[in-house]
Amino acid sequence: MKRIVVLAVSLVLALAACSSEDHPWVDDDVSFDAAGLTIHGTYRHQQGAGPGPAALLISESGPTDRNGDNAVVGPIGNMRQLAEQLSGLGVASLRYDKVGTGKTGLGPYKARPNDVVSAVYTTGAEAALRYLADQPGTDKARISVYGHGEGAIHAMTLATGTTPDAPKVHSLGLFQPLPGRYLDIITNRVRGDASPQTLATWLAAVNEIRTNGTVPKDLPVGLGAIVNPGNVKAVIETDKIDPLALAAKVPAGTPVLLTCSNTDSQAKCEAEKPLIDALKHTALKVVELKGVNHVLHDDPSDSIANLTKPAPLSPQVVTALNEFVGQ
Repeated sequence: MKRIVVLAVSLVLALAACSSEDHPWVDDDVSFDAAGLTIHGTYRHQQGAGPGPAALLISESGPTDRNGDNAVVGPIGNMRQLAEQLSGLGVASLRYDKVGTGKTGLGPYKARPNDVVSAVYTTGAEAALRYLADQPGTDKARISVYGHGEGAIHAMTLATGTTPDAPKVHSLGLFQPLPGRYLDIITNRVRGDASPQTLATWLAAVNEIRTNGTVPKDLPVGLGAIVNPGNVKAVIETDKIDPLALAAKVPAGTPVLLTCSNTDSQAKCEAEKPLIDALKHTALKVVELKGVNHVLHDDPSDSIANLTKPAPLSPQVVTALNEFVGQ
């Protein structure tokens, strides 16, 4: 019996090696249309291979491109690393430059950038999912969506879509997701760092934004950088999205991986508890990372200055992914 087991394992390894040699992994530059916006991305797949599992990767908020690099902070590369880790597990992936980033740019929104609101990002994500589902190397029954930060919100949106012909999402990876509505998250940060007077000013601003759709003119410099007349429309639309309501709509039994970290001020595990509770009806796996920063690298300092230091994905993230893929 032992000889049979050894022979079987040897055959599996030989077949895997043969498959990798016959169908090498390639990164193809691709593009697709999203309601008049041409989106550019990278489709990482095994050349000439038959249908297999595939994942859509959705980057963090702000000017963050397909690879996880941020135009303000600098090169980070965590989404590229995630794609490479997935291919090592036999999963093809599509990552893309969302509107306003990378090769995609603003496109038709160049003359009206204030019209780039959450719905535009959602439309892009939906188009990306359809493109991935249409590839000959994609098994439509095994499509996953992995989102990082705000990208996790769009991942859940895709999983809860009701369009009859929309590709079905088999599983979700939510890496350091937003734990609440946008303005509530900012309020919690202001509450922890600002003076009582600044907090009162901010709370009044939130009320005005949500009630009247306008922003006060006399916000302190730091708060004025977060919301101002130039971006208030986008902030309002983003703030309308309630992650807890989305989570409650994810189909029961959906495999979901959620990560949080004790050293990520944007996604601490305590703050994620309401979202975790809202996902209890799914096949949820929560991984509480230790000493991992927001971009999934080992760094307990949580310093923005360290985000661009070259580093691999945390081994904790790699282990979680290895255990989750295939569910």
